[in-house]
Amino acid sequence: MNFTLPGEAGYEALTLELAARWGADFIRDSDGTRLSGELLASGYGIYSTICPVRDHNEWIRAHARARQQTFLSGAPRLATGETLTIRPLDGFFGDQFEINDAPDAMRYWQVYDRTADAELPRGSWRYDPASGEVTIDARPWRQYSVSFLVWRVWEEISMYNHVTNGWDQERLMQLNPYDAEARLYLKAWMDRWCDAHPRTGVVRFTSLFYNFAWIWGSSERNRNLFADWASYDFTVCPAALDDFEREYGYALRAEDFVRRGRYNATHRVPNRKKLDWMEFIARFVRGAARELVDVVHAHGKRAYVFYDDSWLGLEPYNGKFREFGFDGLIKCVFSGYEARLCAEVPVETREIRFHPYLFPVGLGGAPTFSPGGKPGEDALRYWVSVRRALLRVKIERCGLGGYLHLARGYPGFVQAMDRILAEFRAISELHDGGAPYILAPRVAVLTAWGALRSWTLSGHFHETSEHALVHVLESLSGLPFDVRFLSFDDLRDGVPKDVGAILCAGAAGDAWSGGERWGDPRFVENLTAWVHSGGALIGFGEPSAHPGGHTFLRMAHVFGADIDDGEYACHGKWSFDLDEEPGLVPDCYAVPGRGDVVLIGGATRALAEKDGVATLTSNRFGLGMGAYCAGFVHGPGSARFLQNLILYATGERLSPCGVTDNPLVECGWYPASGKLAFVNNSASRQTAACVIDGRRYCAELEPDGMVVLGVGEEGCLVDLIGLPA
Repeated sequence: MNFTLPGEAGYEALTLELAARWGADFIRDSDGTRLSGELLASGYGIYSTICPVRDHNEWIRAHARARQQTFLSGAPRLATGETLTIRPLDGFFGDQFEINDAPDAMRYWQVYDRTADAELPRGSWRYDPASGEVTIDARPWRQYSVSFLVWRVWEEISMYNHVTNGWDQERLMQLNPYDAEARLYLKAWMDRWCDAHPRTGVVRFTSLFYNFAWIWGSSERNRNLFADWASYDFTVCPAALDDFEREYGYALRAEDFVRRGRYNATHRVPNRKKLDWMEFIARFVRGAARELVDVVHAHGKRAYVFYDDSWLGLEPYNGKFREFGFDGLIKCVFSGYEARLCAEVPVETREIRFHPYLFPVGLGGAPTFSPGGKPGEDALRYWVSVRRALLRVKIERCGLGGYLHLARGYPGFVQAMDRILAEFRAISELHDGGAPYILAPRVAVLTAWGALRSWTLSGHFHETSEHALVHVLESLSGLPFDVRFLSFDDLRDGVPKDVGAILCAGAAGDAWSGGERWGDPRFVENLTAWVHSGGALIGFGEPSAHPGGHTFLRMAHVFGADIDDGEYACHGKWSFDLDEEPGLVPDCYAVPGRGDVVLIGGATRALAEKDGVATLTSNRFGLGMGAYCAGFVHGPGSARFLQNLILYATGERLSPCGVTDNPLVECGWYPASGKLAFVNNSASRQTAACVIDGRRYCAELEPDGMVVLGVGEEGCLVDLIGLPA
């Protein structure tokens, strides 16, 4: 049980066969599929998928002003004379947008001299609705751009599936629930929908009202101009902007959203305007969504929400998630940190949706359930990443989505799911027996976002892999530590007393490393005092980087190392002898290097180096320690290295109780039930041992395999889950 299977009309026998084989208790529809009367009456529970803002084309056509909008800003254009003509939509995918030149929208348009970074007065530019062109009184050899409002006329998920997966259906639009008439319509529609679906037990909200920002270009060579799963760019409309100004006492304009054409990427440190807008929209979303959830509950049904796609405003870690009234949350997971994100949301039931999705084409247009695809291998690869995180946290349910009939031609996928579901249920039973053992210390991750972006950046691992923090999070997700997320505001009065180690990772200026927040000396002072009193600060990449100080890394005095941004060019550099710490860096892992790391004191230890430049340093600082890692890449051995580094910096043993002796194998120990689970994170056969209460427990594991032992007098083997016969 605890498994949700996508069913499909026309494939009833297959649906019921796999439901029995995989132990499903619920059957669901998916985007582009429906359930037949036979499936609805099959005795299984029924999930029904809705997207509140889609499938209302007829109503939207009659209420065109209730469509959703966004600000756009095209690439700057060079003026070669005293006038410049720009077609604002040039470069954008014409099927996605239409210009909004209504009077209330034109109030928010702006034209910028990007060379001077200055807005032009209204009298110096003109828009011609007939031609769709803006004419600018320009200065030759300067660059200009137009920031303007558009209607989003093709809902982005519908658009993606039509273009990528060959859908041949009506193009869907999305209504704007901020429109008062649309909000009333949605509530009445929800009531009618519930009446029309008496067999539905769980209404699965495929997110809520506003899709993540996904701006497409006109050229297939650069189709994705901007994509950010946590951006609020798609939440604007003149009515909301006007209400915001009345409530907050200041106005927002196009530039506050397009930000020189770079948009409000989550990787940028959020300013006060962005945070105010996010809270304003999130409050609206909570209220509007609660109205629909209350309708669902009034019909005796449960309400689950899918934490992807149109999730903006959902914000599961802002402390107000319970106001929605949802009974469950569903998260698609590619990786361990996404499983941790789902598991720690305050809701009764959490469900993960496995990958690959049952669609012909997968990530980046690669074949999945189509010629050349290997969905069984894909499923196991994703599962191994997710499984290690599930050893640490409980997830109640799991499921799949998409076109079930595609599984018929891929027996390897069916067999992979046999194994995945068996292991998922075995891990779930481990948690039922009691919480897993965790190591000291409590670990905190410091970012400009803090808890609001717990266990996430702004998308899946493959979409954010260029950021150092996502690699740290992925390795951290399966480690036996208690983890919390801190913002700089959490440090105003000092570091919380229950934190033993703080991790800071990212690039100079981004929200993950802290960026401009490091310009406030109070944070430097408080962290310095905390480390001096016994804390451990561990940095990766360009942690605490902020220009204008006497060091590039503001915490360089704690790390014992800095990054040469050009200021050290004429200065002598400390030489060093490699001083490796035995057992700290596993043999299967190499610490990535960079050529601009410099030591800033003779007491700094160089624990690893590459080409004569330190890649890993430690610095005793009062009673505590600073450690600096030039780079970090999640992969074989990286999690063990991160675990060792945390333990080393906090003065703990590198081989504590409950940890294996093989960096490619991890384990979860559940003291209350006396169970010990080993998981092999590699594609080769492995052996591993773990010491608990003075006794040594050994396991032999198949590639990607899992073994569960009973921790007792005999240490007997109680379960072995390997490859299907």
